Amino acid sequence: MRHAALLLLLFSACHPRPAPVPEAPTPSTAPSVETRSPEDAGPPASAEATGPLDAGPPARPITLVVGGDVTLGHNHQKYFDDQVAKGRSREEMLAYGFKEVRALGDAADLFVVNLECPFTEGGEKLAKNFNFRARPELVGALLSGGVDVVSLANNHLMDYGPQGLVDTLVTLEAAQIPYFGAGRTLAEARRPAVITVGGVKVALLGYFFLGERNIEPPEVYATETTPGVAGHFSDVDVMERMLREDILAAKHQADVVLPFFHWGREGTYVPEPYQVRLAHAAIDAGAAGVLGSHPHVLQAMELHRGAPVVYSLGNFVFGGNWNPRDKRGALWKGRFGPGGYLSSEVLPLRTDRFPELPFQPVPVTGEAAEEVLRLLANSSSGVERMLPELEPWARPSPSPATGGRE
Repeated sequence: MRHAALLLLLFSACHPRPAPVPEAPTPSTAPSVETRSPEDAGPPASAEATGPLDAGPPARPITLVVGGDVTLGHNHQKYFDDQVAKGRSREEMLAYGFKEVRALGDAADLFVVNLECPFTEGGEKLAKNFNFRARPELVGALLSGGVDVVSLANNHLMDYGPQGLVDTLVTLEAAQIPYFGAGRTLAEARRPAVITVGGVKVALLGYFFLGERNIEPPEVYATETTPGVAGHFSDVDVMERMLREDILAAKHQADVVLPFFHWGREGTYVPEPYQVRLAHAAIDAGAAGVLGSHPHVLQAMELHRGAPVVYSLGNFVFGGNWNPRDKRGALWKGRFGPGGYLSSEVLPLRTDRFPELPFQPVPVTGEAAEEVLRLLANSSSGVERMLPELEPWARPSPSPATGGRE
């Protein structure tokens, strides 16, 4: 707690937009956060019951930039410590991971990522294949990178047990970074982060689900009485019911509802059938789009009933691997209004430049960007309809030098 309080003082000046503060009055262009639970959700009170309402400035279209998996512990923390020992400042190293992509996040109204490690130095290590954690100090990397809100619904948030989860929530709350997808109980984990920006209310929900191939321990998942992440260990029917219930409740609180899934099979470029089922169910229930991560590579991007599905954004600032084999990455930029989805843009990245610059994604252009877009178009060839923005890249490459890269 002491670490987190100090960090708030040290790093709040790094954040490019005013940090969202629950229930605090803010200008219409600054994000604000509501903390109502699904149980509290309901239609707004009538004008007759409350008197005339000041509608405020009219809503405008807003943009979200979304990134994939962010792990600030493990190898990233080792690199941070090594560079500081060599004389680089802590402030420089906190800004390091997001340095080349921060401008892309700053240009949007909301910058959203999947935070795939707890902020803790305590807790008991959960018995599983890989365990990640980062010192609470490293929340400063999110602040320095301009990240506005994080999903916690993934297979590493509980790597150091309930204490690790609670330490993470306390650290994020002190840094005034909203989160969703995990909590001290299942009800809390299912609660959306509701953020108002530009007069548009956005509700973000988070879930971890791997279907019948789940190798993670059941303790990762929250229950009615124990902490963890939202989702289900293996039952897609239960997962779909939870998803539909939460979207319907969130629609009473927000104009735009976006579930963010941690799902799919690692290293695969095509979504599993259950991913498609859940994505379509979410949109059918009223979600304005669906976001995804976990496979550590890019997956398909689909348009279903006029709403986008981004199945996997792959690695972003990812300290879980020094030198990933596939370095093709992307940010997804979505434009929404009070009525829902408007348009999108894919921002191609290279995930790192190991060994000189590990864990630091960088925007790419030219042939490198074409590789990313053709990969996404090819991965999307089996979905109902790929995002229209990818359709020009579904045709054969006009140049042999750039063909067949996938």
